[in-house]
Amino acid sequence: MAVEIWLLWLVGAFLCGSIPFAVILGKAKGVDIRKVGSGNPGATNLGRAVGKKWGFVCFGLDVAKGLVPTLLYAHGYEIEVMTWVESGRGNAFALGEPETIDHTAGMMGSVQWVLIAVAAVCGHVFSPFLKFKGGKGVATGLGAALGLFPIVTVPGLIAFALWYAVCKLSGYVGLASVIAAGSLPVLTIVSGLVLGLSPGEIAVFAGLTGVLAALVIVRHRGNLARIRAGTEPKAAWTGKARPSASDE
Repeated sequence: MAVEIWLLWLVGAFLCGSIPFAVILGKAKGVDIRKVGSGNPGATNLGRAVGKKWGFVCFGLDVAKGLVPTLLYAHGYEIEVMTWVESGRGNAFALGEPETIDHTAGMMGSVQWVLIAVAAVCGHVFSPFLKFKGGKGVATGLGAALGLFPIVTVPGLIAFALWYAVCKLSGYVGLASVIAAGSLPVLTIVSGLVLGLSPGEIAVFAGLTGVLAALVIVRHRGNLARIRAGTEPKAAWTGKARPSASDE
């Protein structure tokens, strides 16, 4: 693939991720969510401000921002997401027709594909429509993980289940987000081993999902500080306490 075309995909993924659905839906309901609650332009704060239904709608749209460009890229450039070919150095992730692709092409396709997913999440976190501010990347990161099928899809679903469990047990959305994000690279390594990827390809997917995890964790450092100080409220929907200042 020409580098110029891939760069266009990269920019497109970033712009897709940068669509501020929480702000758009909030304004449709007559609320600027950047000025209420935690001020974070994410699904949780929107749900608090205008109702759970709209929070769920926003969450779904934010997931789609990561899922759609990642899947479209895979489909548009014929990434054979269910096919691995023997390359003499393990099972290589295939790009294009399996019988014509070597290990190097597969590795490059893997790197480019994962960077598309990373770009979508970066768009959500650093939206140019919000003066390069944005949400915390949890929902869009989930969508990006699901789009990296099948290597990161199951790890993404397990991480989401872990997020939900920690939310329900602790009441802290921020803590759950950090734990789920931290688990994703480890789960991706396990997935790669099970699927028979080469060590190099496992390193690509684990390394770049590690970048996503680090981004989410850094965005939640304020939440972690408040938890340590004992000042972080718990999310109301978990049934633990009052509405939380932490959000996605």
